[in-house]
Amino acid sequence: MDESYAFLPNLVAEAEPPRRGIHSQTITKADSFELVLFAMAPGEELSEHTSARPAIVHVLSGEGELTVAGDHYPLERDAWLHMQAGTPHAIVARGALVFALYLLKD
Repeated sequence: MDESYAFLPNLVAEAEPPRRGIHSQTITKADSFELVLFAMAPGEELSEHTSARPAIVHVLSGEGELTVAGDHYPLERDAWLHMQAGTPHAIVARGALVFALYLLKD
């Protein structure tokens, strides 16, 4: 692999959920976006917060709950969210939860 691309054959395998807590790791950082993988143990939560950049959340495995701009949604594999910068959101893991967070260029 050279520096002109990044290839991972199985993105979800890069982020095994911990027994406790939340694990995050930056997979790639480019001029136009940043990809961060999150793995959450059951019962963990990212309390309500906002992002300074537009973002995409893509659930890769597990289940949880999403609150975005006051609306509530169940999360399961393949759930997808795009939100503008400054949008309040929170995530609770009901089971082990793995998701990709794409932070986009503003």
